[in-house]
Amino acid sequence: MTPPTPWDETTPTAPSTEDDDTRRTATPTGTPTGTPTADEELALTPAHTPRDEPALTPAHPPHEHPGTGSPTPTPEPAVTVAVGEVPAQGPPAPDDEIRTHRAGGRTDPAAGAAEDDMTPRPPRGSRIEGLLLGLAAGDAAGWPAARHRAARMPEWTRRLTRELDTFAEQNATTTLPVPIALNQPPEPLRLGPSDDAEWAAFAAEALLRAGDAAALGDLSLERRTRASIDLSWNAVASEIAAAAERAPEVESAVLPLRARISVRAGLGNLATGLRPPATGHDNPHYFDDAACVRACVLAAAHPGDPRRAADLAEFDARYTQDGDGVHGARAMAAALALALVGANVDDCAAAALAELPAETEIGRNARHALDLAHRHREEGTFALVPLLEHQIVDHVYSYGIAAAETVPVALALATAAEGRIAEAVPAAACLSRVADSAPALAGALTGALGGAAAIPDSWRNACRTLSGCALPRLTGTDLVHLAELLATTELATPGG
Repeated sequence: MTPPTPWDETTPTAPSTEDDDTRRTATPTGTPTGTPTADEELALTPAHTPRDEPALTPAHPPHEHPGTGSPTPTPEPAVTVAVGEVPAQGPPAPDDEIRTHRAGGRTDPAAGAAEDDMTPRPPRGSRIEGLLLGLAAGDAAGWPAARHRAARMPEWTRRLTRELDTFAEQNATTTLPVPIALNQPPEPLRLGPSDDAEWAAFAAEALLRAGDAAALGDLSLERRTRASIDLSWNAVASEIAAAAERAPEVESAVLPLRARISVRAGLGNLATGLRPPATGHDNPHYFDDAACVRACVLAAAHPGDPRRAADLAEFDARYTQDGDGVHGARAMAAALALALVGANVDDCAAAALAELPAETEIGRNARHALDLAHRHREEGTFALVPLLEHQIVDHVYSYGIAAAETVPVALALATAAEGRIAEAVPAAACLSRVADSAPALAGALTGALGGAAAIPDSWRNACRTLSGCALPRLTGTDLVHLAELLATTELATPGG
């Protein structure tokens, strides 16, 4: 296997000049001038063809990633792998050892502070497990998870749910339908992680590949990490392009995954030959938080170094995001980088704020949300829910996935909960407009802060195994085993 050629890491990146206050699209199907829609992208000729054996192929010229902070190294090659290459699923979940059922809630702040001083900090491996399981638990706690997991049910069950919803609307009934199994096995509809946890595992795969020195040749670990991320994105883009090419028409193509609008558009851009940052900039949902979930996991490559973690998160985010979508990814990576080495929640939030320009929508919202959290801290986390609902969460747009809302909500609730997952995640799930990802982001941060012991056994057992509702090839992947691999693989570069 021939390694990709090294990048030129000396080219400085330019800050984005986008006004993050104004969204460039009113609907998810609108794109900037000259940019194909998601359907049109899938209909275009794919940039890569399926192969029987994996290959690393430089296919595109060098590109720059406009940054929001320090310069970010960028890759020259676009790397492809064989279509249909399916990594092995995670092993069966091992029997649980005896674990604490304490989830972190306290009623006496003074007693809690004293307990914190005497409690040993969990090791890094435990924090990585807490990150993954906390993210998965938050993902499962939000109401959209049941809708995502219903994708594993026969299509007719989802059609019936839509028809019942129409019936309720037309007949003015207040009995609203929920995802149903009827005569089918109900397992997919039970409590468990959905799309956020699976895309987090997607990011973890890239880190594990980079940790294998034999996989990408004689490159520095930092370059291997970026090459591995590029490899992951181009492999999925090739699968989508191949599926569209096999179908008689693009609308009938059977795609190998389910993803956010920003991710689908970014992959379509890759398949047509575009490279980052264009794949994220020419994107109708450049502002969403899809990259923020991936950034939480990528922080494991630079524990204790928020700036380098943010730079790596930006490198990944540029495949699918721009503007606030990139700022949010940098913020979450910075916060998680400190959480993984035992920093307190206030230091994590401060590191996140350092990555959010004050003049952007996400920067203003985050500062306001954290101010609310500090001013109402003694009232408890639950008291913050109406304040965030009325002052941070938007009720105009058709999707509640803007990074400018979900990241501030997650930071504020983690701060109000003083890092306790048992308070932060339920409060985030109460904010129904942002329940698709805010609970997962809050769970990742508080899970890393509290370590694996902060996750109750019941949630650990329910959320450790992926269902494959978004990335079918990850069906059965065990997040506990994945955390063990991340903890024992060389991921961090010297100084980070």
